[in-house]
Amino acid sequence: MKLRIVTFSIMTIIVAAYSCKSESDFLDIGPTNVFSNEQAFSDTNLVVSVLANLYNRQLDFSTVKNWETMADFSETFPSQNGTIQDLVKRNDWGYGMWSTWDYTYIRELNLFLQRCEAAPQLPEGAKKKYMAEGRFLRANYYFEMVKRMGGVPLILEPMVYDFKGDPTYLQHARAKESDVYDFVISEADAIKNDLKADVNNKSRASRGSVLAMKCRAALYAGSIAKYGGVTPQVSLQGGEVGIPASKANDYYTKALAAAEEIMNGSAGAYALYTKKPDLADNFASVFYDKDLNPETIFVEDFRLKSGKVHGFSIANQPRFGAEEEEGGRLNPSLNLVQSFELLDNTFAPLPVKDGSGNPIFYDNQTDIFAGRDARLAGTVMLPGTSFKERTVDIWAGYQLANGSIISGDERGQQKTLPGGAAPVQVVGFDGPINGKEHTAQTGFYLRKYLDPKPGSGSRGTGSDLPFIRYRYAEVLLNAAEAAFELGQPGVAAGYMNQVRARAGLVTPLDGGDITLARIMHERRAELSFEGHIVFDQKRWRNAHVIWDGASMNEADLLSNIGGANKRNTQPFGLWSYKLHDPGNPNHGKWLFKIVKSPLVTGSNRFRMGNYYSFIDDNIRSNNPKIVKQPNQD
Repeated sequence: MKLRIVTFSIMTIIVAAYSCKSESDFLDIGPTNVFSNEQAFSDTNLVVSVLANLYNRQLDFSTVKNWETMADFSETFPSQNGTIQDLVKRNDWGYGMWSTWDYTYIRELNLFLQRCEAAPQLPEGAKKKYMAEGRFLRANYYFEMVKRMGGVPLILEPMVYDFKGDPTYLQHARAKESDVYDFVISEADAIKNDLKADVNNKSRASRGSVLAMKCRAALYAGSIAKYGGVTPQVSLQGGEVGIPASKANDYYTKALAAAEEIMNGSAGAYALYTKKPDLADNFASVFYDKDLNPETIFVEDFRLKSGKVHGFSIANQPRFGAEEEEGGRLNPSLNLVQSFELLDNTFAPLPVKDGSGNPIFYDNQTDIFAGRDARLAGTVMLPGTSFKERTVDIWAGYQLANGSIISGDERGQQKTLPGGAAPVQVVGFDGPINGKEHTAQTGFYLRKYLDPKPGSGSRGTGSDLPFIRYRYAEVLLNAAEAAFELGQPGVAAGYMNQVRARAGLVTPLDGGDITLARIMHERRAELSFEGHIVFDQKRWRNAHVIWDGASMNEADLLSNIGGANKRNTQPFGLWSYKLHDPGNPNHGKWLFKIVKSPLVTGSNRFRMGNYYSFIDDNIRSNNPKIVKQPNQD
């Protein structure tokens, strides 16, 4: 039985259940909006409805349901006025960022497991599957908690208050951070064989999703154990924060083993998505092709027919020609764009100027991006490319022979050029225009997770493109990192080369090429805007290095590309112009300028207290056993 993870009323089930009652039985019918526990767990359809609610409440970060969570870390400029634009004005993150503490959800998962196990009328096969699903959801949420909060109370039974006036027996101390990771890993081992190896089961727990969770969790724990020594002040004496370095290799070994279980096919025939010949289109398609996509392992699905849709494409599509004439809120930064390497496996800035400092002229806007990792054009909508069969109209104006600029303050504005007889368009209908919200203020739009289907950008329709929580390419990169940390760089290179070859990087890396910096880069190129960047940098204890709070100039931007300690505190843009200089052989060609919006007045500063999110004062007041996070005085 397949489960569509959609929110719905159970009244339909109730009506069906009682529609056959005789007239004489009518007055004996109990309330039709409430089920007893025995009733709810006596029918597989009702159990599935309870599970659907629990699936819908899983926690994600950088999801299509909340584009604002992608608009940070100097990977983008948020092209929407109001509080969201404060992201480029503030200088640090609050300690409460990324926190979660939903023990109501934990209690309901525990109740589900308790009642499901005690249900005598459920078939044993169905009960085993439902129990495994509930345990997976609980373990996955504990993983979300521990990667944000560190050690949290491990509560595995529904607590019941006895109303005797003393609630202290309900108070639990924080577990060690390592204990929570161990719980997630052990739960995965316990339930993986109770779930089918079904590659086509994307929105419910499967053997693949359980192993993918184990793989990621073990990798995180291994990293914290290994790199925690870089920041010894980020720890607590009781182990609630921090993992001993001695545990690192064991965690890496478990991460690699879980990845290999997926890669050898024991969880189903997962593989990289390779359906389309154009490599950039192929990469973009990973995120919207729902037709037997072998790469996706676990997703939050959306269904037009069921009315569960989202507005990510409405918010982020190119504005010009869009169904609602709105969009463009996420503008990827030049910082990110230039990080995609050349096809010879090297890193270099985009060629804006020649060796003498003169502008380089291009026949086509896209020429400056040629010869790079195809994931660039699959992740970022570049000027001169197309979406929904319409060319993206991103250009900033005309440059005259004397270097002055003619542009406009409105999208698609027209002016008369020197020597001209009539007004012509002098700025793109998609911008960029400084301070003009919903235009490409960095010179770029986002492509990843945009839905190309007609109507997907309409408020009346929306998009049913899924949000991917686990996918096969990440499993390969997790395996590569774990192998590298275990002293197997050749094995790591082999796994990374599979992912890179799909992006057109066909010159293989060998073991000597693999460094932590190379692994960091590969994850950024492959997994941007998928919720990994902040948690990756936290587990490597590198967040305070790359987000050090110091402002950036152009020299900072262009140096050390691909380095592990590359600073990334402010988002830059790249604006394209047409040369207007009749008689010059470059007349009508394109040139580019590096810009930083005047709205970017802050610079990202990751403090030591940001490594673990703040535990609310009310939580600690109600439970004195909860110790405070380090570095948050």
